[in-house]
Amino acid sequence: MRKYFIILSFFVMACGGTKKGQQTASLPSIKDSNQSLFVKEKFDVQGHRGCRGLMPENTIAAMLKAIDWEVSTLEMDVVITQDKKVILSHEAFFNHEITTKPDGSFVTEAEEQTLKIYQMEYTQVKTFDVGLKPHPRFSEQKKIKAYKPLLADIFNEVRNYCTKNKKPLPYFNIETKSEPSGDLVFHPKPDEFTELLMQVIQAAQMENHVIIQSFDVRTLQYLHQHYPSIKVAMLQEEFDITLGSDYIKKLGFKPNIYSPQFNKVTVEMINTCHAQNVKIIPWTVNDKTKIAELKTMGVDGIITDYPNLLKE
Repeated sequence: MRKYFIILSFFVMACGGTKKGQQTASLPSIKDSNQSLFVKEKFDVQGHRGCRGLMPENTIAAMLKAIDWEVSTLEMDVVITQDKKVILSHEAFFNHEITTKPDGSFVTEAEEQTLKIYQMEYTQVKTFDVGLKPHPRFSEQKKIKAYKPLLADIFNEVRNYCTKNKKPLPYFNIETKSEPSGDLVFHPKPDEFTELLMQVIQAAQMENHVIIQSFDVRTLQYLHQHYPSIKVAMLQEEFDITLGSDYIKKLGFKPNIYSPQFNKVTVEMINTCHAQNVKIIPWTVNDKTKIAELKTMGVDGIITDYPNLLKE
């Protein structure tokens, strides 16, 4: 049975109950005509880049393995190729930590940013392997041959896998990897980026199963203006109170979800989000004790590289 929480306070400053020296931030109040009625739903377990701790990140295999661990949402990142394909990738280039070149050699850190995906057609992108190189930070990650897949293929593979195995279709939390300094160098401008993404989502009839997240407020603003029914999540990495306030004001509307770094979350921050009908889902939580602590504090979900932790 769903529990309903009516929270009367519309602005709570996150200034108490924290460890000495810890920075905190509150989600500032934005005027909205909606009644402050927060509906507590099922805890949302989001598999980060599929399940990066167990399988090569942002690959078909990672998404299907995360479904086996019963995630409710698949978290992923997208970039754009030269021929306007929307593909899964955390960086807009080939990361040296995970990439093997077509000739069998590993990409080096010195050269990685010269391998811009936005300057390659997808047929060339697929010649790079992103699953065989041992990951320096994820020793449990299974090594398999893998390439950066099309978002359209992810939708098809996940839908077919869920149908075949009689599993519920998860949500797709899709991050647009863009920033102003990268416009027309690493990616198209936010309007074109968002339109290309929405074309894929609409073609797959996934409008009701996606969340679009970003650190780049321009993407979220474009969606709010042109596709107001699409759920959006505001990502934030810095947590000075003034910066947090300015960031929300710059956004100009309340997101459906606020996603801060997990170690900056406070009860005050959670209450402030809930008072404004905003869910709070922090990233990236890879410790069982911390996951339990955040659940007790009242977050609405977590993003993790290890969705198996919630089953063990």
